[in-house]
Amino acid sequence: MQKLEVYQSLWGMELRSPHVPERTPEESFAMIAEAGFDGVCLDPAVDEIAGMQSLRRLFDDHELGCMVNAFPYHEDDMQPLLEFARNFDACVVNVISGVMPIRPEDAVATVQRWMQEADSIGMPLLFETHRDGLLNDMYFTLQLMDLVPGMRLCADLSHFVVDRELRAPVPERDQAYIESILDRSDCFQGRIATREQVQVPIDFPQHRQWVEIFKAWWKYGLRQWRARAAADATAVFLCELGPPPYAITDSDQRELSDRWDEALQIRRWALEIWQELEQEK
Repeated sequence: MQKLEVYQSLWGMELRSPHVPERTPEESFAMIAEAGFDGVCLDPAVDEIAGMQSLRRLFDDHELGCMVNAFPYHEDDMQPLLEFARNFDACVVNVISGVMPIRPEDAVATVQRWMQEADSIGMPLLFETHRDGLLNDMYFTLQLMDLVPGMRLCADLSHFVVDRELRAPVPERDQAYIESILDRSDCFQGRIATREQVQVPIDFPQHRQWVEIFKAWWKYGLRQWRARAAADATAVFLCELGPPPYAITDSDQRELSDRWDEALQIRRWALEIWQELEQEK
């Protein structure tokens, strides 16, 4: 039977505030587990791998799954990042590549190499739509998808909304492009953007239209995933609300909303969408 697992970003647990002390990793893991999340996402670059090794026991202590958002900045970086993910029993590696050729055709060899390296150790590998990364731009991504048919994606659509300054309601052309991205996506990230801001408070009335747009995209993506995935496959949805400066702050450096409450709300939305899709059978 297919199922949905909802993960929380450890980076998203950071506070980065002058007014309160940072949570410890132990505190963050305990909060995530108590809230009912299925796992935690880590975001290592190669030079951060050693410092993250101590987190391994927290996954076991709290019975949480692991996901890795990997940040390779050189072609040779992928192998150690994959080994790190395997040692943490990660369910998937999402790549935010710092290797960024200007032309899509110049990225093909690197993408294929990394796919082969992941396949050789049995690690699912997805390429995340993300600004300041290989898939910085939606048009570049669409071209690279054609050049590498086997490349699978992790859909963080907030970046494309800002990158392309998408309008609401979304024009038919852009909606078709987004659906093409979702048709190739096997992981979905929870964040609400507008055409000018990558992360906005989800309960503000002026953002309601974008909330509904994103929820409809997640539903479309999960529906398409269910149609093509194996009967016993697991879909993964990641709540990833970043700390400042992702989170908008006032002049006193206080966030405009409670990101933890918002992460819990987005988790509820993802589960509700999944239940709705199950009823469509």
